[in-house]
Amino acid sequence: MPLHHLMCGSWVGDGAIYTVEFNDEELTLRIVNRQETPKGEAISWMTFDHNKKNLYGAAMKKWSSFAVKSPTEIVHEASHPIGGHPRANDADTNTRAIFLLAAKQPPYAVYANPFYKYAGYGNVFSVSTTGKLESNIQNYPYQENTGIHGMVFDPTETYLYSADLTANKLWTHRKLPSGEVELIGSVDAPDPGDHPRWVAMHPTGNYLYALMEAGNRLCEYVIDPATHLPVYTHHSFPLIPPGIPQKDKETGKGLYRADVVNLTFSGKYAFASSRANKFDLQGYWSAFKLRDCGSIEKQLALNPTPTSGGHSNAVSPCDFTDEWVAITDDQEGYLEMYRWQDEYLHRVARVQIPEAGFAMNAIWYD
Repeated sequence: MPLHHLMCGSWVGDGAIYTVEFNDEELTLRIVNRQETPKGEAISWMTFDHNKKNLYGAAMKKWSSFAVKSPTEIVHEASHPIGGHPRANDADTNTRAIFLLAAKQPPYAVYANPFYKYAGYGNVFSVSTTGKLESNIQNYPYQENTGIHGMVFDPTETYLYSADLTANKLWTHRKLPSGEVELIGSVDAPDPGDHPRWVAMHPTGNYLYALMEAGNRLCEYVIDPATHLPVYTHHSFPLIPPGIPQKDKETGKGLYRADVVNLTFSGKYAFASSRANKFDLQGYWSAFKLRDCGSIEKQLALNPTPTSGGHSNAVSPCDFTDEWVAITDDQEGYLEMYRWQDEYLHRVARVQIPEAGFAMNAIWYD
C-alpha cells in the first residue's frame, strides 16, 4: 500500500495528537486527523505499545494512555501522575514527564522517566489486557540529581539502559519477570561536559550508542558480556561540524544540543541529530554506517537541517524499511519526509502544522 500514517504530538498549551498521511508514490504528506488531548496534558514525547494498539504520552505532570483504533480514531483511556518523589506532582515544581519506553515482550510494562527537579525515580506501569496503562507497580531510584531523557532495552529485554543527562552517566538495570527492574550499575560519561541524552542499541546487543547532548557527539560503547555494563570504546563522532562556534559570545551558553539517535529497520545504519539554541542557526543530522557486529564503521554524512529544529529536530526512521526517515521541527512546525537511497538522504515531502509546540517526535503507525 502506498499510504502510511505517522502520529505526532504538540507539547504547548492543551495539545493534540496529529495523524499525518504519507503517500510514498505521490510523495505527499497531509493531515488527516487532530485529536485533542486532555486539558493540561500536552504530549512532549509519545510511543506505541508492541502491537500499535495503544499510544502512551509523556504529558506534562501525567503519563497518558490512548487506545488507537485506526489512524483517525484515538481515544483517551487513562492518565497517571508522576511517581517517586512526593513533590514531583506539585504545581509549583518544574518536574515533568519527559520520556517513556514500552516493552515489546510480556508482561508489556511501560517504563517512564520524569525530568528537571525531583526526577530521581523511574516509573514502571503495568498494562491491562488491552494495553491501557493500569497501575504504577514500581518507582525505582536512580540518584537525587538524576535527569533521564532516554532509555533502551537490549534485544532480549533483559537489560535496560538509561541516559542520565543531568548526572552525566549511563545506568544499567535488569528486568525481572514481574516487569520491575533491579540495579546492575552505572558508568560515568567519558567527559564531564558530555551529558548523555539518548541511547540506542544494535540488534546484536553487542554495541550501545550514547548521544551526548552538551558534548554534541555520538559515543560508541561495547557491552561487557559478564557485567552487561557499557564500556566506552573511545570512538566518538561529531554531531555538529568541527570548528564552528559552540558557545554564545555574550552568555557563554552552548549554541547546540544533540537530540536523538535511532537505527534504521535493517540495523545497518543509524541517524542522529542536533538542534541549535538560536533560530537564526541551523541544526544538523548525521548518518552512520554500522558493521554487522554493531560497531560504527564510518560517519556517512553531517548536514544542516532547514531550521534550528527548535526543541526537536528528532529523526524517526521508518520501522518497516530503510527507505524513509521522518524529521520533526518545532521552530516552524514542520514534519518532513526524507528518502534514504544509495546512502544519500534527500527530502521528498513536508507539511507544516501551525500549532505551537508541534512536534517533538513522529511515530510510524503503518
